[in-house]
Amino acid sequence: MSELPPHDSSEQPDPADSFDEIIEAETERDPDLAVIEAGSRTLRTQGGPPQADVPARPEDPEVDKALREVEAELATRWGETKLEPSVSRIAALMDVLGEPQRSYPSIHITGTNGKTSTARMIEALLGAFDLRTGRYTSPHVQSITERISLDGAPISAERFIETYQDIKPYVEMVDGRQEYRLSFFEVLTGMAYAAFADAPVDVAVVEVGMGGSWDATNVIDGDVAVVTPIDLDHTDRLGSTTAEIATEKAGIIKQDATVILAQQPVDAAQALLKKAVDVDATVAREGLEFGVVARQVAVGGQLLTLRGLGGEYTEVYLPLHGAHQAHNAAVALAAVEAFFGVGAQRAATLDIDTVRKAFAAVSSPGRLEVVRRSPTVVLDAAHNPAGARVTADAIGEAFQFSRLIGVVGASADKDVRGLLEAFEPVFAEVVVTQNSSHRAMDADALAAVAVEVFGEERVQVEPRLPDALEAAITLAEEEGEFAGGGVLVTGSVITVGEARLLLGRG
Repeated sequence: MSELPPHDSSEQPDPADSFDEIIEAETERDPDLAVIEAGSRTLRTQGGPPQADVPARPEDPEVDKALREVEAELATRWGETKLEPSVSRIAALMDVLGEPQRSYPSIHITGTNGKTSTARMIEALLGAFDLRTGRYTSPHVQSITERISLDGAPISAERFIETYQDIKPYVEMVDGRQEYRLSFFEVLTGMAYAAFADAPVDVAVVEVGMGGSWDATNVIDGDVAVVTPIDLDHTDRLGSTTAEIATEKAGIIKQDATVILAQQPVDAAQALLKKAVDVDATVAREGLEFGVVARQVAVGGQLLTLRGLGGEYTEVYLPLHGAHQAHNAAVALAAVEAFFGVGAQRAATLDIDTVRKAFAAVSSPGRLEVVRRSPTVVLDAAHNPAGARVTADAIGEAFQFSRLIGVVGASADKDVRGLLEAFEPVFAEVVVTQNSSHRAMDADALAAVAVEVFGEERVQVEPRLPDALEAAITLAEEEGEFAGGGVLVTGSVITVGEARLLLGRG
């Protein structure tokens, strides 16, 4: 992709002039695509710098009040854990909104773990190649506005409020015609699709909420379907085996799409491949058509060599820790290559310098995120055994703490024993606590399981998260100033988000 022509910084360029210059520079590209890209770049220039990854509450009291009113209205609807498996309500909303999700191509992401990090990497790559992106992910770490992003940044509180008010009459219309009102997640999905159409975006990167076939996001027909590693989670709704879960998640694979498969259990891979065959989808598999060639730990992250659909990409710096993030990067790269037709229409790699620049700028809040030093406090949103296992491996590789203290607050509907067992080898001691969510597991109940896993002498109970953080930091400091003690806060996205606020982030 060509760059914007240089200009005198003392002058204020006319956006129309910039648009024409970009069009002239795009001499070797499809003219229609050049117009789209030029328009996107001009809009980004006018839009100013992106906001913070995790926005704080609005500073304007009136805006903050209005946002709280929207949050309160959304909270009256079914929460994300109460489901009636159907896309009928969201389809009805899309119909009365004029099918906004049909106005842009999309990349659809499902799986058990790694969806949000992979979505953020895909978004960064697409943005680096001058496409205007919309990203929809869940749940949020601190602010509900994080769920809907444009050009790599969460939408402003003002825009979030405006989008809600714009679709509210249509939401109420659909509510009146359906057996059940639209849920919290369904309304947010409608907001995201409407905001992307209004922007407008060149491509949407959409993470499912749960499952696939009946997930509210599944009213899009993704040009590329991405499946991150599948493991056991939400077994009460998705199935008790990885094959059953994969069958449900395969619902996002649409006719003639390209499917990017991360490494999967054998039975899950079979279910996904069967669906791909049924709909004539093209499949690229990690470890065969693409993958991680090499990786080494680097300061603040890791240095990767990735094999994509079009060839090899060397010296790619990723500022995220853990082998799982390297695999997420390989999946993200293959997804973007597939979107651009690499491996189908052409065999060449994407521009290596642009790929390196994109990956070097990736962030993923609440995923092995360092929020304090002396002692080091790390946040990670692992909330199931599979996620805990990769986090335990990654923190040992990246940080090499002499003594690690865990702070764990989990949801009651999770496999907390499996999660604690995954962390037992790396935690010297664990402080169990609970977050403010109604889904939070009672601290005493969690402690009872922790005692069975760790032994009574290694477990401390602090029902209030602020007290739990203070207790863990004190335990880590017992090692001495230079001994390398650390704290890992984990167990739930909500726990991590609340800890992030308490520790001064956001």
